[in-house]
Amino acid sequence: MHVTLIQGLLLGLMAIVCGVDFWLESFFIFRPLIVSTITGLILGDVKLGLTTGALTELAFAGLTPAGGTQPPNPILAGVMCTTIAYTTGSDAQASLGLCLPFSFLMQYIILLYYSAFSFFMGGLDRAAANADPKPIIRTNILCTAIVALTYGVVVFSCTYLAQDAMSALVNSMPEWITHGLSVAGGILPAIGFGMLLRVMMKPKYIPFFISGFLAACFINMNNLLPVALLGTAFALSDYFNASRRKQEVEEAVAKAQLTNNTAGGGEKHVGI
Repeated sequence: MHVTLIQGLLLGLMAIVCGVDFWLESFFIFRPLIVSTITGLILGDVKLGLTTGALTELAFAGLTPAGGTQPPNPILAGVMCTTIAYTTGSDAQASLGLCLPFSFLMQYIILLYYSAFSFFMGGLDRAAANADPKPIIRTNILCTAIVALTYGVVVFSCTYLAQDAMSALVNSMPEWITHGLSVAGGILPAIGFGMLLRVMMKPKYIPFFISGFLAACFINMNNLLPVALLGTAFALSDYFNASRRKQEVEEAVAKAQLTNNTAGGGEKHVGI
């Protein structure tokens, strides 16, 4: 399959919007699941976008920025995983392995911008000391615009301008390399999900984890919708139970306060 000029421009426009969202962390539409799904919609294969997006999202589930460090860029990973699978015909696992160099490329560009934009801080500190917000607003708009345009240019270049070279590279790879990429792509989601569980896994969540694992692995289903519905049921149950426990605690506290006030008033009355 071939990415047309219009599709390349639409992908670049989508990358601009998602890049601004990633820069500001506003609506989290920069996540690979959303980016890949929109990419598949633009390319005319939504099913492929959902498949590659789900796989890439699992791989990036536990990767979050920490201080000055930056994980591989999720926007380029989502776009390129779907685009590579679309243009080369490779499976989702191999495409996930092939998209990582593009993700690292954008990561290095963003890190370069972090260093370059630090030169503006002196002037912004003086503007803040003088209570002048205009330079601060202009600098923020300028930096955001530079980042947004960079996302658009990089995505357009990778998806449209470089697609022939990318297809030729993938087609020239020997079978053992593509097989290795497929294996690596299949392992990455498990690693990403494992990193996420290491952070958020608590003893009270273990029953939910076991229930979902059993439902996904040992119950014959055509899709994961029953597992999603089961998770929704667990979430609602936990929410209502938490609300009930909170109400019971509040009622117990109110009752205890009323008892203390009554006892205190009685003692005062006796003393009089």
